[in-house]
Amino acid sequence: MNIEIENLGPCKKLIRFDIPADTVSERTETTIREFGKHVSLPGFRPGKAPKHLILKSHSEKVDSEVRRQLVNDGYRQAIKEKDLHIVGNPDVEEIQFAKGQPFQFAITVETAPSFELPTYKGVKIQKEMRSVSEEDIDRAMGVLQDRQAKFETVERGIEENDYAILDYSGQCDGKPITETAPKATSLEKKDDFWLHVHEGQFLPGFHEPLIGLKAGEQKNIILTTPEDFVIKELVSKELSFDVTIKEVKVKQLPEITDEFAKQYGAENTEALREGVFNDLESELNTTQKRKVRDQLIKHLLTTVQCELPESVVDQETKNVVYELVRENQQRGVAKETIDEKKNEIYSAAATSAKDRVKVAFIIGKIAAEEGVKVSSEEVNQRIIMMAQSYNMAPDQMAKKLKERGGISEIQEQIMTSKVLDLMELQAEVEEVIPT
Repeated sequence: MNIEIENLGPCKKLIRFDIPADTVSERTETTIREFGKHVSLPGFRPGKAPKHLILKSHSEKVDSEVRRQLVNDGYRQAIKEKDLHIVGNPDVEEIQFAKGQPFQFAITVETAPSFELPTYKGVKIQKEMRSVSEEDIDRAMGVLQDRQAKFETVERGIEENDYAILDYSGQCDGKPITETAPKATSLEKKDDFWLHVHEGQFLPGFHEPLIGLKAGEQKNIILTTPEDFVIKELVSKELSFDVTIKEVKVKQLPEITDEFAKQYGAENTEALREGVFNDLESELNTTQKRKVRDQLIKHLLTTVQCELPESVVDQETKNVVYELVRENQQRGVAKETIDEKKNEIYSAAATSAKDRVKVAFIIGKIAAEEGVKVSSEEVNQRIIMMAQSYNMAPDQMAKKLKERGGISEIQEQIMTSKVLDLMELQAEVEEVIPT
């Protein structure tokens, strides 16, 4: 068998195969004998039909099987002899197959990028010297208080930090706001709108004229939007709002007592603070680990320059686009808004996909160098954890993952985590004061 390789690009190759006629004939004879063991023809017992009759009735199937076997054999031999690291699916093109002639075919493949392994031991990284403080715990306790807050109606004028329930309708240049900015429906009119009367809430300059107003009172508020206003059509525009105050409320926070603590599953306030401390410490450790890993990944990306296989990048780009669209939908972004930003989303996805693919190849090479492997037990444990988070049986989760090819993703995630853990253990760490 003669195998020739032509480079079509940095990660794309054309492999040409020329299999001698006698090899084709030998494989054909072997295939006919195999067919003969199972073929039933009228007048002959199974396995006793003569060769010429088998060929007459099953020539297309015989030829198809011979081609399939020779292509597979040639493909495997090329990978072994030429030390090819194939990614994606091969594209087979048949050039010549005829009785008594050599079998010629070509396969276009994409290969893993070629690059020198970067320095991954002793990488310089920074780690923030942070710990959970009493102030952090107090802030978190305040959040728990806020969740149990009650709002009491008061019969007085609005004061700073009160909450006002109001109706409003807005205009721009004497016309409904949507005539100037069609998508600004939330600014045009709202009934029973809750507003925290404080700077930075709703629109700049909106809360100050409300101070002193009582329930039942009305006011016209005129303000000019800033130059960095989020709605472009309304930048530096004068807006007019007719406002009616319906209720004035004060937020009352509950006292932190043992009874309060029991609402969050703690025996007393001391146990609640301890639980809050543990949660904050876990969150801090996770954040610090993510920052360290971001530095390690940045190091790998900047120290390796290589081309990437197009098909792998294209597929990963589609995956990232799907993730970005899903995240936007979960945040409540309208489909129309997503469609308007599809070019921006695709551009961001393409950049992210290239980095992901590049890091995956580098991580894979480091793993091979260090002998890092992923066991089936590690994969199963990850599946069990995922099943618990989705309130699903582990076998159902495994089935869903297999259907969409998710098992390989889990293996890659575990591999990446293990390699980055190894790099972190061998890194040169500088402890810094957080800014």
